[in-house]
Amino acid sequence: MFGYVRPSLGKLSEEDKARFGAAYCGLCRTLGERYGQAARMILNYDFTFLAILLWPEEVPAAVHRGCVAHPFSGRACYPGNPALELAADESVILSWWQIRDALADPGGGKGKYRAASLALKGAYGRAAERRPDFDRTTREKLEQLGELEAARCPSLDRPADAFAGLLAAAAEGVPDPVQRRVLEQMLYHLGRWIYLVDAADDLEKDFASGSYNPLIYRYGLAGGKLTEEAREGLTVSLDHSIRLMAAAYELWDFGVWSPVIRATVYEGLYLVGRAVLEGTFHAGDWGRPMAGRNKEQL
Repeated sequence: MFGYVRPSLGKLSEEDKARFGAAYCGLCRTLGERYGQAARMILNYDFTFLAILLWPEEVPAAVHRGCVAHPFSGRACYPGNPALELAADESVILSWWQIRDALADPGGGKGKYRAASLALKGAYGRAAERRPDFDRTTREKLEQLGELEAARCPSLDRPADAFAGLLAAAAEGVPDPVQRRVLEQMLYHLGRWIYLVDAADDLEKDFASGSYNPLIYRYGLAGGKLTEEAREGLTVSLDHSIRLMAAAYELWDFGVWSPVIRATVYEGLYLVGRAVLEGTFHAGDWGRPMAGRNKEQL
């Protein structure tokens, strides 16, 4: 996955920072318990956010557990629950199909993907058995993306829609019809935003390798950088997705998770999008959820 979906820490209280950190670490632990240590390497903020959106009403007390990444201090984490389990299962499924897609692309440098494929093969089989509908939707949507890539589709909307539909499918099992509709809308527009931000983040690399990137064809780019006109047009599109996501968010009460979701939707996504477009985004900068940041930082 990607790791772009992050709350702005400057907008969170210490309690909310700790709550988000416990969810992040809870997802890591759930991945390990359900799929083994190798699966913890696919942990990311995007599926932590998914778990938060789907969280049951009750939020238990966090428990302190040992941590392979922090062996001397351990970490506070939430025990497993259906939301964390779903996020773990779908993380594995999406990661697996993204790896397979990368292996099918022309070009070299596939050693890391082959290794990841071997490491996740067993985990993917178990996840697909647990979430067959999401597995099928993921495969179908990525096949659609593959066809658009092969055709060098110049549209931003068509490939972004395929990925958005994939992420929206994560809400299919929510029993409450109103909540399900809210989450489908939020996840759809979030998926569209992620796809376009990732395209902007990968633009220089894709241009150099000759890989498909819709921004190259949509804006007729002759180099691996956005022109000012293209940057302005993409900014409008990204911000529109965030506004539609925010409109859906306002239709549901997310309880104690509301501050984290607000800090993500109303500031975190804008900050990440701006950093990507300015070429200053680095995935590891935000890194530790509990690390102190001032209000201008992620």
